Amino acid sequence: MYDSVKDYYGKVLQGSDDLKTNACCTGAALPAYIRSALSDIHDEVLTRYYGCGLIAPQQLKGCHILDLGSGSGRDCFVLSRLVGEEGSVVGIDMTSEQLDVANRHIDYHMDRYGYKQPNVRFLEGYLERLHELDLPDNSFDIIVSNCVINLSPDKPAVLREALRLLKPGGELYFSDVYASRRVPTELLEDPVLYGECLSGALYWNDFIPLAKQTGFLDPRLVESSPITIENSAIEEKIGHIDFWSATWRLFKLPELESACEDYGQAVIYKGTIEHCPKQFVLDNHHAIETGKVFPVCGNTWQMLHETRFREHFKFIGDMSTHYGIFADCGTPVPFEPQTTPESSGGCC
Repeated sequence: MYDSVKDYYGKVLQGSDDLKTNACCTGAALPAYIRSALSDIHDEVLTRYYGCGLIAPQQLKGCHILDLGSGSGRDCFVLSRLVGEEGSVVGIDMTSEQLDVANRHIDYHMDRYGYKQPNVRFLEGYLERLHELDLPDNSFDIIVSNCVINLSPDKPAVLREALRLLKPGGELYFSDVYASRRVPTELLEDPVLYGECLSGALYWNDFIPLAKQTGFLDPRLVESSPITIENSAIEEKIGHIDFWSATWRLFKLPELESACEDYGQAVIYKGTIEHCPKQFVLDNHHAIETGKVFPVCGNTWQMLHETRFREHFKFIGDMSTHYGIFADCGTPVPFEPQTTPESSGGCC
């Protein structure tokens, strides 16, 4: 499988126009500051880009970031600019041809940004075996990945390695492809379907328990969009399965609970995160307006209080009193409605 993927991305594909579907290149709208950063990226790096979704979370200044499956370096160079000279970016990829492109253009981008020395480097390696590289435990604020984890034959190992390398309170923020059902084994062996990020996609309802079992206890979906397969030959093989591009954020917070619990807490966003003056979007259910009291569950509280976002919020309440399940979290009370006082009850 490794050889198939390296051959597809190193030799078969010579540019994004060679892709046969849009699974690896979805067209999510980019914010203005990302578009500005992309305008400085070298043309050769751009033409060898095969990613999906957004991989730039908020509040990056000074952060140390690891990019899993960095390819030709497009996202690494964008992140290099966003973290500034005091931050750093490490890109990991197993395809030598892609790494050659990235390494050729390090000096070009550092000159464009006016940096005195490079804050980005690229390493050849496998996402499942990051322990083979000289990367210390608990050393990254953020790990990103852009439509690559689906290509891994050992996805649990990728998540375990990411958890190990993240600092406490750090996050794995990544886009990937997900399927509406488990993909049949025979389709996994098709090099085109696999290389196009389709047959290696996880069934979405296998991903969520996998993330929790790994230690990312409350996966948060940021955004998603359906993938269209505009290729009749590929449609005939795999068109009975629906696919989505989805962006997730997973926090390394070991005290998170298995459900959203209500402790009477709330937050007020100060509007001070760069590029987010009016609201902060944590995920697709939490768009927190500046200056407004926003009730939150205990898990959301920790995602804001125990991470790099803390200084940008005022916090109301604590976790001393529990009020039951948090309203509207999608976890209903499983019991029948309470009976009237006149009726008899009991367990037998």
